Amino acid sequence: MRVPRPGRLRPWRRRPGPITRDITLVTTAVALVAVVLTGVTAWYLVRTGAEAQQRDQLGRQAEVLSRTPALSELLLDREQRLAGSNGQQVAVVAPGGRTVGPATAAVDDRTRARLLDGKAVSAEASLDGTRVLVEGRPTPGGGAVVLTQPYLVVHDSVARMRRALPLPLAVGLLGGGLAGLLLARRLSRPLRTAATTARRLAEGERGLRAAPGGPRELTDLTGALNVLDEALAHSENRQREFLLSVSHELRTPLTATMGYAEALADGVIGPGELPAVGETLLGETRRLERFVRDLLDLAHLETDDFRVETRPVDLDALVGKAGTVWAGRCARHGVIFRVERPDGPLTVETDGVRVRQIIDGLAENALRVTPAGAPLVLALARDGDGARIQVRDGGPGLTAEDAAVAFERGTLHARYQGVRPVGTGLGLAIVHRLAQRLGGSVTARGHGPEGGACFTVRVPGRPGAAV
Repeated sequence: MRVPRPGRLRPWRRRPGPITRDITLVTTAVALVAVVLTGVTAWYLVRTGAEAQQRDQLGRQAEVLSRTPALSELLLDREQRLAGSNGQQVAVVAPGGRTVGPATAAVDDRTRARLLDGKAVSAEASLDGTRVLVEGRPTPGGGAVVLTQPYLVVHDSVARMRRALPLPLAVGLLGGGLAGLLLARRLSRPLRTAATTARRLAEGERGLRAAPGGPRELTDLTGALNVLDEALAHSENRQREFLLSVSHELRTPLTATMGYAEALADGVIGPGELPAVGETLLGETRRLERFVRDLLDLAHLETDDFRVETRPVDLDALVGKAGTVWAGRCARHGVIFRVERPDGPLTVETDGVRVRQIIDGLAENALRVTPAGAPLVLALARDGDGARIQVRDGGPGLTAEDAAVAFERGTLHARYQGVRPVGTGLGLAIVHRLAQRLGGSVTARGHGPEGGACFTVRVPGRPGAAV
């Protein structure tokens, strides 16, 4: 039996449940907490409410009796309790202070004095050893009527009301759970749709449209998926076009190399033709090597481990050395080369090797389209704390549409192949990525002072400075 090595065992993880269940559980839990808090609060408020209700009822009855003294006298004469009053008893206070009736013991001196002053009384007392509610109302003649009711009636009312509490609380809890279930279904439906759309996008399907729905956040999610679908389709189309362009660029030198190689193998080429054939093969091989090198440079620029080594660099001296090299190359093509430099050193914190690579890339692109007798200018100037490098030519220039896509790999190459001299289609894309890695920028203008295209590179004065 094979024993797994230590450190390779993966901890068991519970598979996440559906969001419908989670939302339902959360809303039900919230409803349960609300129901419990409401029940506890109502449990303690029921007593206060029941007592207030009984006092209000007893006070209204005392008010009626205070306005009908004859009824009070009749009750006292017969020593009766109020019919259907659940143990209510009455006492009458005469204007002189004499108190008579079954509830006389519940009327103390303080209560009597307050009533004789014409004020209503609402209090508690003890009558025959029983706790009672006391409600007294003054009569128009100067006396008062007092009604009492055993506090036991309040207890009965509280018990009755508390027995009625569980049903509405249970209904509230059930309603909260059902509302949570409906909410969960409403929220989960667009989420499931979005998850399905994302899964199909990952599997390679394109042209999918997720219907927006639900809250704003879910609508934003479906909108983002639709944008992602369009972006993926656009990116894949560009990659497809780029691969077609690459295959075309590779096919031409490979076809020529293979044709001459077969001719050499078959002995068709005579000794006198060997130098010319060798020169052709060398040229096509160099073309292939340059194309592969550009591809590798572009791929390397896209990675995170691309290194930029910054140090103080005198760009004036760097441009001077570059100008010496390109003056010779331009002279061989009959192009008028000119360098514009500042009055003194221009030192910035940057990577000099990468800046020279940018200059060479732009100059090579300009020389390719500049006819003999036209100018090609390499200019350096201060730009705040940094520097501005321009490469201008006297070639055919660029349209506004060309300038907008000049740094997209292979776009201008595919547009002008067969119309004007073109390279591998990667040079300007490499320049753009290099400028970004240096913390700077590069822009294209369709027509400069010399009539042709104008490319401007801005190099920040220090790494990370905004440009």
